[in-house]
Amino acid sequence: MNIYYDKDADLRHLAGKRIAVIGYGSQGFGHSNNLKDSGCDVVVGLRPDSPSVAKAQSVGLEVLPVADAAERADIIMMLTPDELTPGIYKREIEPHLKPGKYLAVAHGFSIHFRKIVPPEDVNVFMVAPKGPGHLVRREYERGAGVPCLIAVAQNPGGDAKEVALAYASAIGGARAGVIETTFKEETETDLFGEQAVLCGGLTALIQAGYETLTEAGYAPEMAYFECLHEMKLIVDLLYEGGISNMRYSISNTAEYGDLTRGKRIIGPEVKESMKKILSEIQSGQFADEWMAEAESGKPNFTRLAEGEKKHQIEDVGERLRGLMPWLAANKLVDKAKN
Repeated sequence: MNIYYDKDADLRHLAGKRIAVIGYGSQGFGHSNNLKDSGCDVVVGLRPDSPSVAKAQSVGLEVLPVADAAERADIIMMLTPDELTPGIYKREIEPHLKPGKYLAVAHGFSIHFRKIVPPEDVNVFMVAPKGPGHLVRREYERGAGVPCLIAVAQNPGGDAKEVALAYASAIGGARAGVIETTFKEETETDLFGEQAVLCGGLTALIQAGYETLTEAGYAPEMAYFECLHEMKLIVDLLYEGGISNMRYSISNTAEYGDLTRGKRIIGPEVKESMKKILSEIQSGQFADEWMAEAESGKPNFTRLAEGEKKHQIEDVGERLRGLMPWLAANKLVDKAKN
């Protein structure tokens, strides 16, 4: 596995190239601001009626309609939601993909599952930060970075990897490390991590623990602190030094409970479910399901999301967080700005 750092990247591969960042969500916010601060020629492509236009312009970014941004750019980085990307690509991007241009993404979903199929004479690469765009920006501003993955799908110009590495460096990724991978590996592992561990698995585990305690008669506030609030403390230790570092920091009682009870919760049946989820990802079943859901107006998505917002843990957590004003002092996400 190849891992690269700033010393391995040459920003001259971006010199003379205009970069169009399509979208100003979490990733678009992080990429475009970091590129600008790294001295790159960057423009943001947005719908004229997008509320993000004012946010991008307020920090000195040039904003153009998506088609105009794509037409004028040498590198087009699509940072739009997966379910919207094929339509935006077909209407606004594809007509302006002249031979030799670079089409880039931060997640391989659309390319790997062939929801978009770029012309063969266009360079196609990926720069995927391993963290939300708001974190990409914050780490860059403090002189650090979020590790990135890079991959090349098409390379008619012969320098797609060098351009991808320069782009990763310009957004701060090469400060932390840039790992070379493939579109297939990034896409399938990313979807699996989100569904089985980082988002789906974690939230289901938190809610199940909360419900177990409250149904046994314990105070909701106690259940919230034990099963959600303290999760950050444990995750910080894991992030800092791995599982052994976390176990070094906790009490012997906690570690013994971890070692003897953890696999009773996450046992063989859970791993079998994970394998099933991975197979659905690998076959393209999940991708097709999600695109069909989006095309039908997201009825199941909306129903599930609204139902989760009504879970008691959300009300309890909002009330308890309101008693800790310091939590909002350095918020990663400020919806008024990003």
